[in-house]
Amino acid sequence: METVNSRRTVLAATAGAAALAGCSTSGGSGGASTPPPPAPPSVTGPAAAGRPSPPAQAGPVLAKTSDIPVGGGRIFPDHKVVVTQPEAGTFKCFSAICTHEGCTVSTVSGGTINCPCHGSKYRVADASVASGPAPRPLASQPIAVEKGSIRLA
Repeated sequence: METVNSRRTVLAATAGAAALAGCSTSGGSGGASTPPPPAPPSVTGPAAAGRPSPPAQAGPVLAKTSDIPVGGGRIFPDHKVVVTQPEAGTFKCFSAICTHEGCTVSTVSGGTINCPCHGSKYRVADASVASGPAPRPLASQPIAVEKGSIRLA
């Protein structure tokens, strides 16, 4: 039967070892020594049995590639990202949070990603500032494009 240590058990053991270490003295006045810290918890599951761990789960599908217009983009407010297609077959993803004061961008048109709060505009190709007051580009976000779908990576 495999034993799985709970997080609470591991934390309690670590805290106990830290408390003991803090109470020890280090001045040659006796033969007492500090006990060694506890061993780390054992690994259980596929990796412990020599089997590879399952692959990490990819993020949610945002859209079909056909949903993103060439030269434009689409905002996904629930995920706080905007996906653009600056040229046919090239997809980019950026944060949808304006770098000026944190508003969520609201439209993609005329080759720019547009913030409604103070008029900042970002280029769809690289999210660089087309017009301020935004002080810096939107942050790039990783995506995976496969089989006609775009998903967060």
